[in-house]
Amino acid sequence: MQVWNALSGWMDYRRALQGPGFEQKTIGFVPTMGALHRGHAALVERCRRENGIVVASIFVNPTQFNDPSDLARYPRTLDRDLLLLEKLGADHVLAPSARDLYPRGYAFRMECDDSYKIMEGASRPGFLQGVMTVVLKLLNIVRPHRAYFGEKDFQQLKVVREMAQDLFLPTEILACPTVREESGLAESSRNALLSAGDRKKAASLFRLLSAAATPSEARAALEAEGFAVDYVEEHWGRRFAAASLGRIRLIDNIPFAGQD
Repeated sequence: MQVWNALSGWMDYRRALQGPGFEQKTIGFVPTMGALHRGHAALVERCRRENGIVVASIFVNPTQFNDPSDLARYPRTLDRDLLLLEKLGADHVLAPSARDLYPRGYAFRMECDDSYKIMEGASRPGFLQGVMTVVLKLLNIVRPHRAYFGEKDFQQLKVVREMAQDLFLPTEILACPTVREESGLAESSRNALLSAGDRKKAASLFRLLSAAATPSEARAALEAEGFAVDYVEEHWGRRFAAASLGRIRLIDNIPFAGQD
């Protein structure tokens, strides 16, 4: 496995992948912010099965954080992440600096219209803008045939897929099911920040989201369990929730037949 910290070196190498001997090899890509868990592992494993070359990225993207303290406490476990990616069979890992990925700062950025600014788009100003911008940059840098995203971040997945289609990008955006702990808690890098007590309580998010008859019932049940609820909403055939335990914000979603 080769780790690329300098994007210039990777881009020189990527051009060579267009040469003789690579015509039949598809490139799969798994973008991450590190602090890897079983959910990321499932993405990489599928990418490995379906492609000749596997590329992953580890980059904590500052432009999608509207709270500086949230960015500061986001877990960073680069050495452990690289060991896991090598074990999973990744061929290349991009781990650039913010200066390398944003050479002119945040001078150019992607924007979506107001119809996307619900849930995470409403609660976290600039979040979708930052996600679309960094994903577009990474897709242009890697130029993969396929890119893999988890359904836990379903709104992000949907926006990225529609952006890629709207901008005629050649990459196929593929969805992978949410991976859960035995308790039902969705795997997330933020789980590592939970206390032992809050981690046990966090499993209630999936259970109550699934059991409630309505979004308002789910909100009331979550608040009764001690969650600070940001939203519970239904869109695109799914029920979504964002709620916090202390300073740690968790999101989840489930399929729900009651909505188109």
